[in-house]
Amino acid sequence: MTAPDPRANSILVGHAAAEAALAEAVRAGRLHHAWLITGPPGIGKATLAFRFARRLLAGGAGEGLFLPETHPVFRRVAAGTHADLLTVEREWDPKRKKMRGEIVVADARGVPDFLHLTPAEGGWRVVIVDGAEDLNHQAANAILKVLEEPPPRAVLLLVSAAPGRLLPTLRSRCRRLRLSPLTEAEVAGVLDRFQPGIEPAERDRLAAMAEGSPGRALALAAGNGVGLAELVSQVLENVPRLTVGRAHEVADALGRDDEAFGTFMDLLRTAVAASVRDMARGRADPDQIRLIGARPLDAWVDVWQGLCRLQDETEALHLDKRQAIVTGLGLLAGTASPV
Repeated sequence: MTAPDPRANSILVGHAAAEAALAEAVRAGRLHHAWLITGPPGIGKATLAFRFARRLLAGGAGEGLFLPETHPVFRRVAAGTHADLLTVEREWDPKRKKMRGEIVVADARGVPDFLHLTPAEGGWRVVIVDGAEDLNHQAANAILKVLEEPPPRAVLLLVSAAPGRLLPTLRSRCRRLRLSPLTEAEVAGVLDRFQPGIEPAERDRLAAMAEGSPGRALALAAGNGVGLAELVSQVLENVPRLTVGRAHEVADALGRDDEAFGTFMDLLRTAVAASVRDMARGRADPDQIRLIGARPLDAWVDVWQGLCRLQDETEALHLDKRQAIVTGLGLLAGTASPV
């Protein structure tokens, strides 16, 4: 079992304070016209946005933001057929046969007109921009226009894991709602709900690896995250003695599987970042000290940035993933230049 899409998810774990703030704004009639919901990936930002939208579209009455799955508004939002809700996100590019790397102006141009329309059901008009950091400059400006003179009974919800990438003028016109990572116990509870057959030891390991993100925990569970984490640990234990031959063995083990590549690189970057952070704060364990002590801290920052660029370019341009693994492990071992 996997977690439902945010538009069809009736369950929100954690974030009680954020939900209460939104519910109180509705109850008190002090609803801001634009909200920026931020926080790390996979912690429930979009789930909260759709939960808020459903409550508004249902009339705003009741305690909290919960709406049962049997409610007509819930069903129409889940099906993407509610006339007063517009969702903007990165779209499929039929020419390149992949998801676009950004939200383009064609996707955002209709937002001002949509929000200025009279609500079809006499209540509110709501726009959710999921992944607002992906707005390109033209798309962001198209949305900015409607915030300069916001129409009545219209709400814009920007969901972003990287709000620093948004136009400052766009951020400044929104009321910001920051969501924090969940506790390991809360993440473990999500795993129990959607992966009920998982062994407790594996569940707890995944919850710890997820760093407060139930979305990440579920992705790791579906993609052999524990096994790949063991592979990352083995790789880091051999730095800086990591040979080219061993790098090719790791690449062969991963093959050309897109999900395995992405998960392995995510875990590798996370481990390097955590080691650098703990070393800088004087909290490093012996394994981290051995790893990071092999070169200056600022050199490890270059390695981490190189791994990020390598993964981004490989996934965006559909480059050879096996070669990317070999190059990335060369960065770790100091046998390759930062990309």
